[in-house]
Amino acid sequence: MTTLNVQHESFSNNPLDIVEGVVEDNDWAYDRRNDEEIAFQIPGSWCDYSLFFAWNEEVGAMHFSCAFDMRVPKERRPSVHELLALINEKMWVGHFGVWADEGLPMFRHAMPMRGTNGPTVDQVEDLVDVAILECERFYPTFQYVIWGNNTPAEAIEAAMIETVGEA
Repeated sequence: MTTLNVQHESFSNNPLDIVEGVVEDNDWAYDRRNDEEIAFQIPGSWCDYSLFFAWNEEVGAMHFSCAFDMRVPKERRPSVHELLALINEKMWVGHFGVWADEGLPMFRHAMPMRGTNGPTVDQVEDLVDVAILECERFYPTFQYVIWGNNTPAEAIEAAMIETVGEA
């Protein structure tokens, strides 16, 4: 029988220190409660986004989420879950989900760190940029489904229309 030899690698630096540096460089207010979590907000076109990084040394991974300032009523959740499936098949990095307890839509991504020295500044910046870009792109689809009573397919079609210029 083959056995798996697992070694836990420890980081000389906490990956959240890199995240904290990016946050400070952008002058975003943040809350670093402990060595495993950092939270901050970024204003968007549609709402303020709540960003959260968590480091799990035992797993060797950093979890990231970017939550909307929006709640999904229970009666709209089946339609929103259908919407999530349509959105997620268009994603290259991360995925969207709804935090069940709160009905809170969010972008999520996990970065395995085993065998690395942690994330680079560029990787953290790219992850935040991708999250905000995708949240801005898909925020209206959630509005169309939740409050406009559109179908998920109609909401996706409306969101995929490329706009030219600014109003």
